[in-house]
Amino acid sequence: MRQPSIFRHLSLLPALQICLLLTCFLVLLSPGLSASGARFFSAHCADRPRSTATHPQVISRSQMAFSPQNRFSRPTSAQIDLAALRHNLSRIRAFAGTCRILAVVKANAYGHGAVPIAQELVRQGISCFGVSLAEEGVELRQAGITGDIIVLGGAWSDDDEIVLNDLTPFIFTPEHVARLEKAALRTGKTAKAHLKLDTGMSRVGVITDSELDAFIEALKSAPHVVIDGLASHLANSEILTHPENAAQIQRFRQAHAHLEASGIHPKWRHIANSGALLQIDAAHDGQEFNQVRPGIMLYGQAPSSELSPLADLRAVLSWRTSITHLKTIEAGRRVSYNGRWCAPAATRIATIPVGYADGYNRRFGNAAEVLIRGQRAPVVGTVCMDMCMVDVTRIEGVGLGDEVVLLGRQGTQEITAEELAKRIGTIPYEILTSVGARVPRVVVDSEASAIPHRATDSE
Repeated sequence: MRQPSIFRHLSLLPALQICLLLTCFLVLLSPGLSASGARFFSAHCADRPRSTATHPQVISRSQMAFSPQNRFSRPTSAQIDLAALRHNLSRIRAFAGTCRILAVVKANAYGHGAVPIAQELVRQGISCFGVSLAEEGVELRQAGITGDIIVLGGAWSDDDEIVLNDLTPFIFTPEHVARLEKAALRTGKTAKAHLKLDTGMSRVGVITDSELDAFIEALKSAPHVVIDGLASHLANSEILTHPENAAQIQRFRQAHAHLEASGIHPKWRHIANSGALLQIDAAHDGQEFNQVRPGIMLYGQAPSSELSPLADLRAVLSWRTSITHLKTIEAGRRVSYNGRWCAPAATRIATIPVGYADGYNRRFGNAAEVLIRGQRAPVVGTVCMDMCMVDVTRIEGVGLGDEVVLLGRQGTQEITAEELAKRIGTIPYEILTSVGARVPRVVVDSEASAIPHRATDSE
């Protein structure tokens, strides 16, 4: 007697289960089959929910903002313009002359995204990068950056990781030398480092002749540590006439001469940050000093407003969002926490989805402005963690979804990092580095032109 069709299919289940088990067994045994199986699973099961409770993934600040798997629900983003970056690099090269450029990408490239910034700079011939922390350097290595990576903040604890990833830390004590030597022996590699001099910053570095002698003595017991560079930092580089600039340069020269006389020959010597690059020629003469360390210049900001015309830079980052709510409030009604702003008349209020948790400073309330429909509108009331309010009464035709520029250009108007900094008594560096990880960075190229990649800067 013929079985109904449903029973015929059920009778095949044991055989199907056996085939499935055999397939899984073969996949586990064969690397090739395993890779195929992984591709099959990824293609057919990628949309199924997966628990990460037992395998949490740790990602960096930069990766969080750029990971394509992250889906962002707000209309808030920071655009990173590679064309502006290239322009700024061309200006840096015009001042650097024959000096090698150490591109400073610490602090997530000043809030711009260390990985995409470094990758574009590599395409433009840059072969040396500066970070503050070892983990920032590891992130660049994991992204495929192969040039020199200098850890400007020094070696803190995991010396093995520094040596294994071919990072070059600033060091300045005999203890640093001993630790690097041990790490080199454990890893079977040579450790490179730059000696940091404190010529006037009073922050970190060798500061006295006796300290320098002790450092040199420590090197005699560390054959696997190579001093590849000598560095210091100018404390007043944005002030051309400050007498301490020349004094710091002279102290550097004296320390360098002492090292050379002791048989230590650092290949790279650098003291010039953005300010010195723009106006202190003696700090990047191509002889005593053959490397420069531009940071803020890369991202379109001069170290002081007085230097802006000379620098001729373009802002790389712009910060945008959209209006998500509109309301009209009556005269006398107060806005936001603690009622720090009171409507003088019937007022049209726009709410935008950005707040101090995104790096939009709480002090911008009743102080900063945004751009809407090419016009300026004041931020009113206290900036909240996730939102803030804007008075749009005088802007005709405002509607939900209208673009709001927090930082950048809209029409003929522009809000700069320098302007925002002055509003709250800080510096552009803080404004840029404060843009939070949950603000996605969108990499754009305003020129979208095929610019030939330069050969790598001379080694």
